[in-house]
Amino acid sequence: MDTKIVVLDGYTLNPGDLSWDGFAKLGDLIVHERTSGEDVVDRIGNASIVITNKTPLGKDVFEACPSIRYVGVLATGYNVVDVASAREHGIVVTNIPTYGTTAVAQYVFALLLEMCHHVGAHSGAVKQGRWHSSKDFCFWDYPLIELAGKTMGIVGLGRIGHAASRIAQAFGMRVLAFDAYRNPAYESDSLRYVEMDELLSSSDVISLHCPLTKETTGLVNAESIAKMKKGVLLVNTSRGPLIVEEDLAKALESGHVASAAVDVLAEEPPRDVNVLVESANCIVTPHIAWAPKESRARLMDIAVANLEAFLAGKEKNRV
Repeated sequence: MDTKIVVLDGYTLNPGDLSWDGFAKLGDLIVHERTSGEDVVDRIGNASIVITNKTPLGKDVFEACPSIRYVGVLATGYNVVDVASAREHGIVVTNIPTYGTTAVAQYVFALLLEMCHHVGAHSGAVKQGRWHSSKDFCFWDYPLIELAGKTMGIVGLGRIGHAASRIAQAFGMRVLAFDAYRNPAYESDSLRYVEMDELLSSSDVISLHCPLTKETTGLVNAESIAKMKKGVLLVNTSRGPLIVEEDLAKALESGHVASAAVDVLAEEPPRDVNVLVESANCIVTPHIAWAPKESRARLMDIAVANLEAFLAGKEKNRV
C-alpha cells in the first residue's frame, strides 16, 4: 500500500479492547503505544498520515518530515498541533468534536454525587467495621446534600454543557448558563442565560464546560471565587488551566468552596506536588471522563471516517 499511517500514542484510546482494523484497511499501519519527543521524527519517517492524541507536533516536526499530508488528532482539543505551521506546509489537521458528550456529562454527575454523598468513603468505613460496631442503625461522616431545588451554574453551554444541563434539570435543579453564544431554544422555566457575575453569586454548584482560550485561562481565581456563594461545589471536567489551582486550594481550606471535583489538572500527569491533589476537600481523577469504551469506540469510528474522507478528496472535521 502507498499510504503509510503512523499512530504515535494509541494506548489511551485503545489499551486492547478496541480494534485498529479501520485504519489498517486504509493503508500500511504502524501503531505505537507511546512516543517521546525525541522519537517523533524517526517514528514518522516517510509516513504521509500521522495520528496523535497528546504527542506534540510542531513546526520542527513538519519541516523534518515533508511527507506528512494529514494529521488526525484523537481528541476534541487540538492544541498539541501547531495548526498554523501545518497549514503553511499544506497539511490537513482534523479532530474529533462530538464523541464524548454523553460520557462527560454523565461523569460530571458521578463527581457531583460523590461530593453530595461520599459513597466511596462511607463504603470504606463499613468495610473497616464501623457499621458493625455502630450504636445506631446508620451513620454518616459528612454533610449529605440533596440536589433538588439547588441551582447549577454551567459555564459554557455547548454540547457537553447542554447535556449536563438536561441531567441537572432531571434532578430537579435550576440551571444558570453563561455562554458567549446563546441558543434561545435551550431556555425554559428551569434554564436561563445570565451574565457571569450572577452565575457565580447565585449557583450552589458550578460546572466548567468552556474551551481553554486566552480569555478563559485562569477563569476560576481568587477574584471570581470571592464572588461565589460560600459553600459552593465546583466541578471541572473541561481543561485544567481554567482554574488557578493555588487560589482554589486556599478557598477549599477556608471553606468558601465546600468541595471541588476535577478530572483535569494544569499539568497532566502531575509530576510534582499538586495543591489540589493534596487538598482534603478536592476529588481528583486522572482525566477519565471521556474514557468509557462506548465513547472511545465512537472516537475511533470518527477518526477513521475523517481519514477516509481525506483520502477520498473530501474534508470532514478539519480544524
